Amino acid sequence: MNRLRKGDTVVVLAGKDKGRSGEIVQMMPKDEKALVRGVNMVKRHQRQTQNTEAGIINKEAPIHLSNLALADPKDGKATRVGIKVKDDGKKVRFAKRSGEEING
Repeated sequence: MNRLRKGDTVVVLAGKDKGRSGEIVQMMPKDEKALVRGVNMVKRHQRQTQNTEAGIINKEAPIHLSNLALADPKDGKATRVGIKVKDDGKKVRFAKRSGEEING
């Protein structure tokens, strides 16, 4: 079971955006990276095509998963993620900081 998933709110632990938080837009499990909305923005030069204009655009760059931590559902601070097995055999993620279950 993955500890971080698409749609989770995460906090950046290291790098130029340390302390900022955002939602995971895309996971890249083979590269152990994730795209986080509004975090790790880079400028890219874009060539003109039929449906896009030329110019310099801002877009998110991938961040390594070791530099991300899940935001606690209670207070929004960084927390580690644990996995519980319920009585019916289902695995559930929970925040180790508050003990609260993470939906999704």
